[in-house]
Parts: sequence; C-alpha cells; structure tokens
Amino acid sequence: MPVPDPSGDPLSRERAHLTHSRAALRSMREDVESLDIRDVTANWVNAEVLAHQIDARVKALADLSHTPLFFGRLDYLHSPGADRAEGAEGERFYIGRRHVHDADGDPMVIDWRAPVSQPFYRASKKNPLDIALRRRFGYTAGDLTAYEDEHLSDPTDSSGDAATSKLLQQEIERPRVGPMRDIVATIQPEQDEIVRSGLGGTVCVQGGPGTGKTAVGLHRVAYLLYAHRDRLARTGTLVIGPNASFLHYIEQVLPALGELEVKQATVDDLVAHVEVRGRDEAATAVVKGDARMAEVLRRAVRSHVTMPVEPVVVVRGSRRWRVPAYELEVIVRELLDRDIRYGAAREALPQRIAHAVLVQMERSGEAPDDRVQDAVARNPAVKAAVKSLWPPVEPAKLVLRLLSDADFLATHAEGVLTEDEQKAILWSKPVRSVKSAKWAAADAVLIDEATDLVQRTHSLGHVVLDEAQDLSPMQYRAVGRRCTTGSATVLGDLAQGTTPWATRSWEEALTHLGKGDAVVEELTAGFRVPTDVITYASRLLPHIAPGLTPVASVRENPGFFEVRPATADTADIANTEVVAACEELLRNEGSVGLIAADARVPLLAEALAAAGLPCLGPGEETTLTTRLTLVPASLAKGLEYDYVVLDEPRAVVDGEPDERTGLRRLYVSLTRAVSGLIVTHAAPLPPQLAEGAGTL
Repeated sequence: MPVPDPSGDPLSRERAHLTHSRAALRSMREDVESLDIRDVTANWVNAEVLAHQIDARVKALADLSHTPLFFGRLDYLHSPGADRAEGAEGERFYIGRRHVHDADGDPMVIDWRAPVSQPFYRASKKNPLDIALRRRFGYTAGDLTAYEDEHLSDPTDSSGDAATSKLLQQEIERPRVGPMRDIVATIQPEQDEIVRSGLGGTVCVQGGPGTGKTAVGLHRVAYLLYAHRDRLARTGTLVIGPNASFLHYIEQVLPALGELEVKQATVDDLVAHVEVRGRDEAATAVVKGDARMAEVLRRAVRSHVTMPVEPVVVVRGSRRWRVPAYELEVIVRELLDRDIRYGAAREALPQRIAHAVLVQMERSGEAPDDRVQDAVARNPAVKAAVKSLWPPVEPAKLVLRLLSDADFLATHAEGVLTEDEQKAILWSKPVRSVKSAKWAAADAVLIDEATDLVQRTHSLGHVVLDEAQDLSPMQYRAVGRRCTTGSATVLGDLAQGTTPWATRSWEEALTHLGKGDAVVEELTAGFRVPTDVITYASRLLPHIAPGLTPVASVRENPGFFEVRPATADTADIANTEVVAACEELLRNEGSVGLIAADARVPLLAEALAAAGLPCLGPGEETTLTTRLTLVPASLAKGLEYDYVVLDEPRAVVDGEPDERTGLRRLYVSLTRAVSGLIVTHAAPLPPQLAEGAGTL
C-alpha cells in the first residue's frame, strides 16, 4: 500500500532513483565494453582469458527489463562507534540483485549479499539491527508501482507488527510463467541464516513442499561466490539435480543473480563412464546401491596385487643389482598397508624398487642422484616387475567381471553380501565386452567407485545436492567424492523419497556423503503451497514419514482446492472431465500442470490434442500462449505450477513397486500447486486420502 509523505510524492522519487540507477548500470556496462586489451596482454592465451572475463562481466551487468534492479531500501539510524562505519547516521541503501555505482563510485544499489544488506532480511521490531526504516517495493511488468514501509525503531508505529508484508505475499503468490525465478526479494530470516552460513561447513536442509529449500540452496551458492569468489573461482562449484527437466527449470536463477559460471549436472552425468542402456529390477538396484558394495569393489581392486616370487635384477653398465623377493614383498605390503589409491601406489612402486637399488649402490661406494633413481625406475626389469606385481586395473572391466563371474564375485563379497544378494546382481547372460554390456544406472555408479579406488576424483570447492533424499548410499559416495576437500549444501525432504533405496535419515545420508559433521536445518514454514492443499497432502505423512513435522503454510490466501469424482466410470468421460478441468484453470493467469501416472500420460496427451489444447513436456519453458504442461508423476518432483490438475491418485500409487513409494509419489504430485489444485478421479481414492475428501 502506498504510504503518504507530506514532503512530496515519494513514489515519484523512488521511480527517479530507479531511472538513474538503470542509467548508471548502463554506463558501467559501456565502460567494460569499451576496454581495449590489445596492449595489455602478453600473448594470445592471456588475451583469450581476459576477453572471456570481460564478456562474462558484460553479461553480469545486463539490465533485465522484467527483473527489478532493486526491491528494497534500508534507512540506518545513527550508531556511535567505528564498527558501525557502514551504517553511519542518515545513510540510505537500496538493496538489489547486483551492485550499481554512479560515475563518482558512490553506490546507488547495494548487492543483496553485502553485509550492510543483511538487516533487510533479519531486522524486526524486536531486533531492529540499527534500522530506522525498511521499505519494500512492488513492481508490475518491471515498473515500480507501490511501496510498503516498516518503521522498525519507532515504538509508536505498528506497521511492522503485521505477520506478513502485503507486498511480500503478492511477490510469493505472483503467477509463474517460464522457468523458476529467484526469491532474493522474499528471503525469510530462517532462510537467510542458511544462505549466509560459512563456506567451511556442510549444511543439510530438510524442507517440505513450498518451504523454498531449492531456492535457498541456489541463493547460498550465489552468496558463497560473492563472499569467497577467488577461492571458488579456483576450486569450482556445482549444482546437482535429479534430472535434466529439473535442471532446465532452475537454470535461470543464478544468472538472474549475476552468477554465470556455475555448472549443473545430474548424478548420472557425473558417473557417465559408460553408456547406460539397461535397467535393473528394484531389488537388484537396491543391492548395487548399498554402501557395502564399496568394500566388495575395494577387495576386487586390491586382489590384482600379487606377492613377488622372484627377485628383480637391474643391469646398469657392467654391474647387476639384485633386489630379492623378500625385500620386494616388504615394499608391496607397505604400499598396501598405506591404503592409498591403487594407481598412486602403482606409480610409487617403481620408485620404491629403484630406491632399494640406490641403497645398494651407495653401500658399494657409488654416489647416485635423483636422475639415477629415475633411470632405474624406468629400467625394463623394474617395469616388468611392476606390471606383474601391481598390474593396471580398468574400472569398467573390473565391474564387468564382478557382475558376470560368480566365483570372482563370491570371493570378494564373502562376509559382505549374502548369497541371495550376490545372485540378485549377477547378470544372467555372459557379456563379451564393456561396449556390448547393457549397463544400468547403478552399474555406472559402481564403475565410478572403482575409478576412484584407482585414481582420486577431482574435488570441487562447493557442491549443492538437491532432491538428495532419492539417492542410494553409493550415489552419495559418488557426490561426496566431488567435494572431499570442499563443502556441500544438501537439500531434500524425507517424505518425498520415491526410490526403493531412498534414505531413511539425514544422519545416515550425510555419513555416506562423507560429511557426518554437517549441520541439519529444518524449514517448516510453507510459502508456496496453499493452506488447504498442504493440509490435504499432509494426511499422507503418518504413512510415509512418521514423526516428520508437517509444513505449516503461512499464506494468507488459502488457495483453490477441490476433489472431483468422475460423473461416470467410463475412461472417455473421465478423460473428458480432466480436459475440462484444465480448460477451467487456463482461464486464470499463470501456468497449469496436468500431473498423471506415467502410464496414463499417452492417453491424456491424445485427449488434450483432440480438445485442441496444446501442451508442453516437463522442463519445457511455458509461454504466454502455451501455459499447460503434461507431467508424468515420476518427473514432477521439484517442479511447480500456479494451478495443477492431478489425475487419478490411485493410478499414481499403483504405478510404483510398493505402496509406501507410491504414496510418497502422490505426496509429491499433490504439492506442486502454488494457487490451486483440482484432483480428478474415477477410481476410488487411496484410503489414506479418502477420509474427509471433498472441497475444502
């Protein structure tokens, strides 16, 4: 609501500041574009690197017309003391997505990640943090149209006592068309604490539907890149999502915050050592994904090492130097006891043998140096011994043998896997080669584990892992290898685990990740899902995640929710009523998702086509002309739409291998709506939902 100001029209002044800020940003971009680097680079490589950096800077300074340049303002009180230099008396800061300064270098917009911006998210009447006034701005199609003030340090003013800002509610409930957008203007205090937590520690965020955990994770990446840019520029950052559709949906968030260099991948992308063409039964995949497979692989890799039975004789000139078998065995056992990577130990072995030869040379009165040791290490006799004692291991071939050779598997799985578990993972038919094998996704993870046993995996500075609850222990290990020397942000919801191997607790998952000391934070305030929808979906929680705190919606708008039984049992009529529900919701502004059991998607696609309703697939970007997306329930996780039609809940449950997984899939599907949900069904509802079903 606009606030009257006796000294004039404050809205006009704020619009003028926006205009001047955009002009300043344009000048900043033009300054970068005009840089002449021809005389400042030593060679073409430096020139290419500098040109790339300039290009990235120009892109980061882009003025997105649909994105407000600033969304808030802070007016600081006077606070004595040198430690308050940033918030001196009378200073005013406009808070936005990126820093903007004028020609004199004075700030016109402050980056939301700067320390001086933090009170915008955390200040309150009880703890004003030296803020006199916090102002939020409202925009319509890029134009500044409203503002709302909170006088946090004025005890007589009650504007900051409201539970939720009106503009904040409007921003949260703004219709969604296109990819996921940032929440930088609406970050809540409990979210901000997670976003600004330090780089050194790993944070795990348990958050139900609509609590903003994905957005928190992405904004945490943006904050860490701001606070530790040089370090992360060297070590790298990575966002890991469950599938390509999800990554496409979130890919515009970080660029909107000025961060263009963060890579995205799925777990399958990380372990793509072989082409995945096969698919495992659930029971097989569970065993392959079990953390015990790491020990089986470790044994299998180390089994290639053999103890020497013959000496190594090195000929140099007229002299022969003999390293006896017992001394070679001591060297081999010492390397095994160190438990270093197989490949690293194999590289060390010739140097160890060469060192034994040099000791003999020194005893005989010679004075060999490092060059002599390197020459001995390359001697044909030494190389032959290394090949015999510590032969090279190809990870894919190793896993191929484990899965196709019953005796080899039994030898290395003894006491680790039961006989039934060994039978479950053995291939029924022999495979000729790595290329001809029909590898499953879980096999690629095993190959990744074996690869790391041979050669250390490169570690990044920070990894964000979203929808983490669906990973197997072996997948957690694969992700953990990518941040052994860095930190991670783990995001998920135990109630939304829809794989047979879904994690049972974050403590267990973080142990497999190698981050057992991580801090677990829980978000329970729901900002996206309407009250009536989340209340209905939460009926499933006692059956899918007993003891988990239900999400409490803070939305003032309860949203639209209705359960509609089909008027007839025939499939054609039921499909027609689904189409009618989609047409009804498309009359509203915003996106519409039709979520259905995977098996019913082709039938519904035909029904939509017959009705002349164009639709997109999950991950495809909605537009003003095509706002309907047909989503298989298996791909709905992480996506959101203004309105959702959920088709046949019973079919969603029956489409999974067991009831608990099916109910979790249904929970995910029920909680994708931001403004309204219609549940249509001809078959009876699952009993866990049926009680009290109807319009709320």
